[in-house]
Amino acid sequence: MKLSFPVRIYIIALIFRLVPVFLTSNLGIGLDDMFQYDMLARSIASGNGFRWYAEDDLQMLAQYVDFDLSTAKNYDPEYGLYTSFRAPLYPTFLAIVYFIFGQEFSRFFYARLAQAIFLGATLAPLTYLVAKQLFPLSSFDVNQERGKRRPEQVEGKKEERVARLSAWIVACYPMLLVYPLGLGTENPFFILLLCSSFFLLKSINQPSIFHFILTGFFLGLTALTRSVILPFAGLAILYVVARSVLSATKQSHNLISRLLQYARNHGIVMLIAFVLVITPWIIRNSLLHGKLTGIETSMGYNLYLGYHPLGNGSFVFGPSLDLLTIMDDSERDKIGTQKAIELIKHQPERFIPLALNRLGFFFGLEKRVLMYFYSNNLLGYIPQPILITIAFILLFPFVMISIFSVFGILSLKKNPQTILLLLLITCYLLPHIFILSEDRFHLALIPYFAILASYGYSLISAKELNFKKWQTVVSIVLICLLLLNWGLELNRDAEKIAILFSPTGNTAGFPY
Repeated sequence: MKLSFPVRIYIIALIFRLVPVFLTSNLGIGLDDMFQYDMLARSIASGNGFRWYAEDDLQMLAQYVDFDLSTAKNYDPEYGLYTSFRAPLYPTFLAIVYFIFGQEFSRFFYARLAQAIFLGATLAPLTYLVAKQLFPLSSFDVNQERGKRRPEQVEGKKEERVARLSAWIVACYPMLLVYPLGLGTENPFFILLLCSSFFLLKSINQPSIFHFILTGFFLGLTALTRSVILPFAGLAILYVVARSVLSATKQSHNLISRLLQYARNHGIVMLIAFVLVITPWIIRNSLLHGKLTGIETSMGYNLYLGYHPLGNGSFVFGPSLDLLTIMDDSERDKIGTQKAIELIKHQPERFIPLALNRLGFFFGLEKRVLMYFYSNNLLGYIPQPILITIAFILLFPFVMISIFSVFGILSLKKNPQTILLLLLITCYLLPHIFILSEDRFHLALIPYFAILASYGYSLISAKELNFKKWQTVVSIVLICLLLLNWGLELNRDAEKIAILFSPTGNTAGFPY
């Protein structure tokens, strides 16, 4: 029996991801975000709730951070402190793994294995399915005379090639191959965002109550993984409702009332599903702090880092410890927000330069992981030619995908599907431009960039890229800006790069 393409690409993607998982079977974690997620997961798996920083964990961090327990309400040394700083879904995923396989050191291997099987490898087939929904056959005229080759047959082949190529890119993308090694919220976020996109596009192409419910459900789960997606979720729901209402008003006058009600019901179903998913956690956090509280209380902390005088708009290690001593999440969020506002008012001239910096960081080269892991001797010594080859393999794919994406995005036809795609990219990008940005944040958009790059490549290879003058000018400007950004980045980090490639680069000890 011949396997379908989504199944085949999943198997290939899984094999690629299992290799680094088994090669690092004895790898632990660092005392960073991964440690926080691990604490929360262990607490949940033990039946102690969403808590962290029990006394044993505090002792491990004592030499790095002096926590102020006087600000902690109802702190229990044995079980730790209830928290709202992190979104709940990823720690819950880890807790399920820990509950099944135990909490010994091997839990890290099983967590990575689960991430490779259930999260990382599924990115490729999901990218294929999203691409198929992004370019639906229904957008073409199918009413052709018999005996003639119908446009949908030609376009169907093109769409299939685009969808398959984008899936192959995601299946083989270097950073996505190793991402399951990290205990980070991005692992489920990538998948849930794609699932949300799939059912959102499905609700446009094939409207039904079932698709609307699943769209709201997965948007809710995505928000419970990383709340940065909330602006897109809200605007996407509003767009679907508005489109349905506008479509209904164009129908026969006698049917307007019934159609309007039908359209509103569909939109309300999506909204209700979304609200039902996120509301219980919002209620939990609000009860915890005695006031209305969102899904997570990390906004103030991130704003403080994003506008810190010693910072450049990205993560800065030293200032990152300033607010961690405050154990009350609500108080930390409040103080961080206040300090950020004060910093902006004190130096308003930094606002635009920092935003431009963050935009550059967002589209930065994916070299941070290599610099951290290699310089801290986690990979051992690697001869310079091999190290340069590894760096090229890690960095080159994003360069090519970004450039071809420019041609793809400027060639998109205006329709509801592409409007939602552009809305997603915009809504995801803006918070990072104005709050905090790193190159790893663009990884969530790699499946979408892969689709756009595949679309652009297919047009170029088929000699069907018929740009107007403005499209040509914009494409040249965007590509030049990308090249300039990467050139400035390499120049800025030239000293570190030189050290990294030196004979003692594996012991340089660069911070993450």
